[in-house]
Amino acid sequence: MTGTFELPISRRNLLSQTAVAAASLVLPLGKAVGQTRSGILNAGTVLSGSVSSSPEARLIEVYRAIGAGDKQALTMAGALVRDVPGFQLGQLVYGDLLVAQSGSLTNLATIKDGPPAVRAQLQNLRTEANRRLSALREMPSPGAVPEQVIELARNVQHVVVVDASHSRVFVFEQQSGSLRLIRSFYASIGQAGFGKQVEGDLRTPLGVYHITSRLEDKQVDELYGIGALPLNYPNEYDRRLGRTGSGIWLHGVPRETYSRSPFATEGCVALANDDMAYLMSVLQTRRTPVVIADEVNWVRPAELAAERRSFLALCTQWQTAYARGDKQVLQALQTADFNARDSSSFHNVSSKVDARRTIPEPDPQAQWRNVSVFRWSRQAEVAIVNYTATSPRQSRSVDRRQYWVQEQRRWQLFFDGPV
Repeated sequence: MTGTFELPISRRNLLSQTAVAAASLVLPLGKAVGQTRSGILNAGTVLSGSVSSSPEARLIEVYRAIGAGDKQALTMAGALVRDVPGFQLGQLVYGDLLVAQSGSLTNLATIKDGPPAVRAQLQNLRTEANRRLSALREMPSPGAVPEQVIELARNVQHVVVVDASHSRVFVFEQQSGSLRLIRSFYASIGQAGFGKQVEGDLRTPLGVYHITSRLEDKQVDELYGIGALPLNYPNEYDRRLGRTGSGIWLHGVPRETYSRSPFATEGCVALANDDMAYLMSVLQTRRTPVVIADEVNWVRPAELAAERRSFLALCTQWQTAYARGDKQVLQALQTADFNARDSSSFHNVSSKVDARRTIPEPDPQAQWRNVSVFRWSRQAEVAIVNYTATSPRQSRSVDRRQYWVQEQRRWQLFFDGPV
């Protein structure tokens, strides 16, 4: 039979602010979201990967036990830190429970205790606890998708969404033409937050990016844990705005720790090594989009239907004009600074409308396949289109990417090039 802490309320209230705040979030959770305890654990499966084994899920159960006054919290916390000794948040809660049980109240850790460095560490741990637990409340509704994904080609298996302001990474899988949320992980971002502008500003960029390659354990320093998935920052839109910097990765953490504080990297997105191993095992390079947003707006797929039809029609218009060599239509659809960067012969630049515009050589037999469309709304309306260009004239197909910007309520193309 489950017992309760044999501590008076006054003593239990002296648990560290981190544990108390976290427990207070967990305890009313079922009532707040209208779920049974079993339902919450099912949500936790998506949240953490495995309720029975994930360190995050186990920590949440410890908090739940604290909030309910269940004395098994100490046993659970002890098992957690024994299995994952580098989990600092787990160590803090376990230490608090030991001190509370021993009655040494003067030794309890609070945010106000110790030198500045210690206080900062405690505050970081409290923030981490709140971020992890808030994810339970803020999980997207079943079937909801990020508003940035307008159209997804059938050959794209996954979409990664980083909610920078909530320290969360969501992994969607395409199943029978629909996106389904399958995993969600805690993550750390840049020390200075998000909204990267220049090299060295310690901020995580915001935008729609793609995984370019895979770096295995032996290819990265220990700081990056078991490996990394580099992103294509700066993308063409970033370059158009004059943003600088490079080396933005999804990566792991040093093996001496389980996770890092919410704001700990130089601009990358850092995940626990177990979570990073999962990403590296399932995500495709070159195809997998990574949306990094300050806050994710979740919508029903039907809400994107009109925009999807409109933009796919625009893509068809451009493709038809290209196939026919219709310079007038192409000129109207392209910005003054349109850039056709090409290493392939699909879009050989053969003529110029004026000094500022290049028009690709027509190919009546050219076709588009595997079209994906992503939208980004911040400072300007931008769309990213991925497609595979094929033609009987060529011996192979070429994966290409376009960037469109909305100017004076008209969509115009400012970049087209191979991936």
